[in-house]
Amino acid sequence: MTERNRKQDPIGLFDSGLGGISVLHEIHKELPREDLIYFGDSLNNPYGTKDKDTIRDLSDAICRQLADAGCKAIVIACNTATSAAAPYLRARYDIPIIGMEPALKVAVDQHTNRRIAVWATDLTLKEKKFQDLMDKWGRDVPVTRVPCPDLVQLVEQDRLQDQEAVDAALQHYMALSGDPDAVVLGCTHFVFYRQRLQELYPEISFIDGNHGTARHLGEVLAGSLNDTGGKIEYRNSDGSKLGLSRRLYERLEDTQ
Repeated sequence: MTERNRKQDPIGLFDSGLGGISVLHEIHKELPREDLIYFGDSLNNPYGTKDKDTIRDLSDAICRQLADAGCKAIVIACNTATSAAAPYLRARYDIPIIGMEPALKVAVDQHTNRRIAVWATDLTLKEKKFQDLMDKWGRDVPVTRVPCPDLVQLVEQDRLQDQEAVDAALQHYMALSGDPDAVVLGCTHFVFYRQRLQELYPEISFIDGNHGTARHLGEVLAGSLNDTGGKIEYRNSDGSKLGLSRRLYERLEDTQ
């Protein structure tokens, strides 16, 4: 593959469903001339309640599709899939595989010796990858782990406009969070709630890893970045979700 062709190849992203659109949005802001292919596996959502082998196999099938589409890098825009499958995928594909993890380090750096809650899927919070994060960054800080399955489903079911349901879910999970100074949004679906969370809890910091992931992607691809593209292509294992995918992206545009 020539350098010119590599630069013009797209970047692939995938998620268990639609949450990774929040990562797609951040990457497009950071690297606006890159062509992006986003795959949401809504047919198999949620991943957070599945076993590790199933998530690995689903992720591998998606990566194969993105690799066959000529992607020069793949972003696992899903903390759960990263926890379950990233090492396996990196061993199978000869292009960069960029994963995600809850931004616990950022929260600890910003809130030393203060209370932190990590909202994520059940699997993310139970996996060794998160325990390693805790051992490295959370040993001296009070950290409360909060699985938040309803926040995934409200996005997937196109219910973000249901203010009563959204507020009830946010208030429920906040009540489980131990009166935090900061909340780590450890699932890409949860970024869609940031604006409402800040309205409800202005005294709390809400932290996610999307910008750091986009910046890291640019560093990994330095020398192979496109200067002529900028298109976004949506794919989904459930074709009925393509319209919702675009609306969710537009929602993020409207809140900038």
